[in-house]
Amino acid sequence: MFTGIVRAMGRVVELSPSGLTVACPLPISEGDSLAVNGVCLTAREVRAQLVWLDLSQETRDRTTLGGLRPGELVNLEPAVRAGEELGGHLVLGHVDTVGKITLLSPRGGEWLLEVAFDPRYGELLADKGAVAVDGISLTPFATRPGSFRCAVVPYTFRHTNLSYRRVGDRVNLEFDILAKYVRRWRET
Repeated sequence: MFTGIVRAMGRVVELSPSGLTVACPLPISEGDSLAVNGVCLTAREVRAQLVWLDLSQETRDRTTLGGLRPGELVNLEPAVRAGEELGGHLVLGHVDTVGKITLLSPRGGEWLLEVAFDPRYGELLADKGAVAVDGISLTPFATRPGSFRCAVVPYTFRHTNLSYRRVGDRVNLEFDILAKYVRRWRET
């Protein structure tokens, strides 16, 4: 489990059909879970701040990870350990869908982010609820079928890969786990 509080940015070293290698400044051990742009992966091997992670075909198909390029910056968060503070919201690292940035603009001292996504996921999003965008815990507002906006504070903008994103970029989206359980309960 994760919280959506990005702990560092890493740099993609290599992407192969079955794996991803990331330069990681965090203390990670083999077998640890590591969220990369919000996707829960397992560290297969760790050497000298390099982490080798396996990618399944399902992960490549459902997330943006299959399109990463060497040198690209990624958001990193190690899994929460028992007793640690939950500073963001509950994030599983299980991406629901990929969205597209439609607006990323400075507004006063913050940034305004708008993301478009497949409207069938709209019922999982609540105004002032929670959403993880590339693993970043954010609070959506101006929610509409197929889009939402978030205010991004300067600290988050500077310490995540959002500062390198542009309109049209694809991002991983994970909606609130509680909304998923409510939807499932309503369907049964």
